Amino acid sequence: MKINEKTLVSYACNKLPPDMEGWLWKRGEVNKGFQKRWCMLRGNLLFYSEKKGDKEPIGVIILEGCTVELAEEETEHYAFKLVFHTEGRTGRTYILGASSQPDLEKWMKLLACASYDFMKLMVVELQHQITEIESGGSSKAEGSGVGGEPRPPPRTRHNPFNTGKEKHKYTWLDWHTGYGERILQDREEWLEQRRRTEQERSHQIEMSGDNLLIVL
Repeated sequence: MKINEKTLVSYACNKLPPDMEGWLWKRGEVNKGFQKRWCMLRGNLLFYSEKKGDKEPIGVIILEGCTVELAEEETEHYAFKLVFHTEGRTGRTYILGASSQPDLEKWMKLLACASYDFMKLMVVELQHQITEIESGGSSKAEGSGVGGEPRPPPRTRHNPFNTGKEKHKYTWLDWHTGYGERILQDREEWLEQRRRTEQERSHQIEMSGDNLLIVL
């Protein structure tokens, strides 16, 4: 795969906020020791630098064709690993360590759904659900006999997993509204977190003797 280095650096250093960023301990197959790296997740690319605020990253991991697994054998950090698979065989493996259990869970969840393959599966699943919803609505209209000869009701098979409760039929509007509300809620939380971060950076509080100095 050919990668344009300038485009990659420009994408890593743009002003848009990353999907997630923070310190991680990284260990590859060449260097067996853990090294502290500032990591930024943008889409399906995991950039890492020696220090926070570096102009250019020192490396990038393309999150395609890999699985995110818990590294239970590691005891030094809250560790997980990125295991790449090529032609059915296990390829390169990266060991990454977080500083706490909550950070470990956040990183693993985001990295697991960052790949293009995962997004493609999600789109296929949503298309399948939409098709089922639309086909359910059309079958009701055809069975009503409006504008034609009455038709017998379709034969149904017993579902062994049916609990006896009536299953709610969701329309396309229900799906659109539900996902839209979740997206708006996540966006408001992100904006609020960004405002707090900007306020913390723009206000510095210092103590000088008995006087409290606030520098804007």
